[in-house]
Amino acid sequence: MTDSLWHDSATVEEASAVTVKLTDSILGRLLTSPPGLEARVYDAMCYSALAPGKRLRPLLVLASARLFGVAERSALQVAAAIEMVHAYSLIHDDLPAMDNSDLRRGRPTCHKAFDEATAVLAGDGLLTMAFEVLSHPDTHGDPAVRCELVAALAAAAGAAGMVGGQMIDLIAETQTLELGAITRLQRMKTGALIAFACEAGAILAKAPHDARVGLRGYAHDLGLAFQIADDLLDVEGSAEETGKPVGADAAAGKATFVSILGVERARAQAELLINQAVAHLDLFEQRAELLRQVARFVIDRRT
Repeated sequence: MTDSLWHDSATVEEASAVTVKLTDSILGRLLTSPPGLEARVYDAMCYSALAPGKRLRPLLVLASARLFGVAERSALQVAAAIEMVHAYSLIHDDLPAMDNSDLRRGRPTCHKAFDEATAVLAGDGLLTMAFEVLSHPDTHGDPAVRCELVAALAAAAGAAGMVGGQMIDLIAETQTLELGAITRLQRMKTGALIAFACEAGAILAKAPHDARVGLRGYAHDLGLAFQIADDLLDVEGSAEETGKPVGADAAAGKATFVSILGVERARAQAELLINQAVAHLDLFEQRAELLRQVARFVIDRRT
């Protein structure tokens, strides 16, 4: 990967700023509105995909790709694709049939800014375009690598991953889940996409098995720690900080890591998971320092 991304000693904040700029640039190019009547759905897609955010998943893609010297163009294609899938999930998650949220990333949700039908179509458009991007030759010269990326993202986003996790999350509104079920829910709903982001660089590089196993282990623990941090923010944070309503899980009567473990035990569990995540990176030595910083950032964040 070229030096135009960030220098080797870059902080998370510096790398994140570069990631936001480059990811948003390619998203803007890919989501250019056509002149026809269908432009409205493109406008809604852009509204959500380019909403202010940390671009954590693209950052994980770029950081993992950097471990193996992957070409910048390839990594950015994957970064854009995963952000499209993430934005689609937020659009649908906010709909009245799901969480019925009015605020996301500090501004009106897609269905509030446009309308419900347009929001559904915008989510559909982003999801399908993500696979169009991954299958494009710009993503990788080897069709087998492109196919592996498509298959991996489909598994992470589908019924065995994010969609299945969302189904369990809806069930959690009417049934009391124990800690094991909540852990499985979050591994599917949140962790699966984070795992793909971490492993994408290894797929692009055709990296050996041990490297992939290390990144999967890192992502597994990082994803759970991320969700515990989210649960803590839902209890301790404010809408001004998070850019979305807080206290929604408690209001819906959902069991969470925090409601079961309590604030202090949940925070201690997040710390344990982050330490485990970082240990998985030992085989990459100093090259993985940014990923180590990302792990700490995940549980220290206030948004």
